[in-house]
Amino acid sequence: MHIPSFTAIALPNIPLVQPNDDLVGLILASLQGANMALQAGDVLVVSSKIVSKSEGRIINLEDVTPSERAYELAQVTGKDPRVVELVLSESVLVSRVAKQVLVVQHRLGFVSANAGIDQSNLENSQDRVLLLPENPDASAQTMRDALHAQTGQDVAIVISDTHGRPFRFGNVGVAIGVAGMVALTDLRGRSDLYGRALQITQQGYADLVASAAHLLCGEADEGQPVIMVRGLEYPHGEGKASDLNRPSQQDLYR
Repeated sequence: MHIPSFTAIALPNIPLVQPNDDLVGLILASLQGANMALQAGDVLVVSSKIVSKSEGRIINLEDVTPSERAYELAQVTGKDPRVVELVLSESVLVSRVAKQVLVVQHRLGFVSANAGIDQSNLENSQDRVLLLPENPDASAQTMRDALHAQTGQDVAIVISDTHGRPFRFGNVGVAIGVAGMVALTDLRGRSDLYGRALQITQQGYADLVASAAHLLCGEADEGQPVIMVRGLEYPHGEGKASDLNRPSQQDLYR
């Protein structure tokens, strides 16, 4: 009898990432130091924060000149107008504004608070902020290609971030970059336990993987930005995190 299971392992001794660092090299060094090696079918869930740092997505607030719109929103939200300006520059639509709340549609398509701009776990964060990667799907594919070239193993990559959810407290891990895995699985037409055909069920598979890994990765001082998931029978394919974004014409809330 086949009993499905998988294992999630936080890769040890990943150093504090700096701009232009080789993430693949750091991952392989971590694996070697722990006497581990990648296997075909492994999934690496990589925190967006270290991807952004390696890609130099760090902005010095002293270099930001807020617009009139940024000052207007800063008055309502109580946020630094320079941060608000960066949020606007990373967004295509402002969804909700309130005291300490600025929810936007990110240029990558998803809706999030502050366009994912963060100051946590960033050195000298009083003067600097970190933007999300420019193109997380492309970053994931680049990492996957490099790992295959150096190890010969076919693995999947999920670049994760944390998002809140409407009407529910608490952040969860979500996928903002995917390579080597189907991001959205369509279960319509499959039967339930009683033979009834599923009619509307779709599964945010890459988000589920990101959220599972987030239990180890964390958001505070855990220092575990890369999680290896082994034994997961995931759907192989050329998925993208953008596949998870609901089209605006299907949005009943905004």
